[in-house]
Amino acid sequence: MGKTAAAGIFAERGVPVVDTDLIAREVAAPGETGFTDIKEAFGDAVVGSDGSLNRAALAEKVFSDPAARARLESILHPLIRQRWLEIAKDWKEQGKKAGVVVIPLLFETGAEQEFERVICIACSGQLQSVRLHERGWNAEQVTRRLAAQWPIEKKIDRSDFVIWNDSTIEVLREQLGRVPPLKGGESSLRENIE
Repeated sequence: MGKTAAAGIFAERGVPVVDTDLIAREVAAPGETGFTDIKEAFGDAVVGSDGSLNRAALAEKVFSDPAARARLESILHPLIRQRWLEIAKDWKEQGKKAGVVVIPLLFETGAEQEFERVICIACSGQLQSVRLHERGWNAEQVTRRLAAQWPIEKKIDRSDFVIWNDSTIEVLREQLGRVPPLKGGESSLRENIE
């Protein structure tokens, strides 16, 4: 949909940003609790020859079996949330007035109550499919991953702001510039990009 591009624009403007997809990689790295728990839950088949997580093998398991996906989420989501909450706390202690947390499954994980505002980055289903194929995913992988998420219409309904991202990066930048700053200049680190 364009969450990463939107996050990059906020970062260019000096707003601290953390992306939970990156945190997910960190907490599932060898030696981390997430890695150990994933290996215990799913076995050696999800560990590559280099000893790191074989993400393709794990994705094949979890996106074809809802129970396996729920198991993986029960391992990773608490670790990811703990990490981004710690980062937000650090921002606040540093006197940052705002921050952005990018969470692809914000509503699905029930994390929306942690935020002052939610900005939903959305695009047409056709463009979303094209973008996912450009990442190297085949049609079946795209279908499975989208089925694991809420429909975009439901996310739009629950968001405070919606940025429609069917155009250029310049248009995205201009739309994000229209999101008003927090009122009263209060310090808040509770902004999220869904």
